[in-house]
Amino acid sequence: MAQDVTDQRAADVAEYVRLTREVLPQMACEKARGWPVVNDHCFQRIVLDHVCRGVWYDHLERPAYKHLTDAQAAEAARLAKAIAEGAADLHSMNRQSLIWRGKVR
Repeated sequence: MAQDVTDQRAADVAEYVRLTREVLPQMACEKARGWPVVNDHCFQRIVLDHVCRGVWYDHLERPAYKHLTDAQAAEAARLAKAIAEGAADLHSMNRQSLIWRGKVR
């Protein structure tokens, strides 16, 4: 059982990393999407802030992907996938992330 959880966590982290480093930035290059961010670290910020319900580095050690709990890794993968599938509102997620950071009101 413990091995299954570890394997699932590793798979979730790998999916989160793949989506935020490769897939989402590629998708963002399509200007018609009108996404507010294009860089991998911005997608990672948005996803991790939502996983932590605040500024991620107030909750996780760096590098974040190595310190995610099983539940956090699953949530990070789920959120990144939802962004890619258009099931999550990236504009509102980015805005909330910036609010948590004191960048917008």
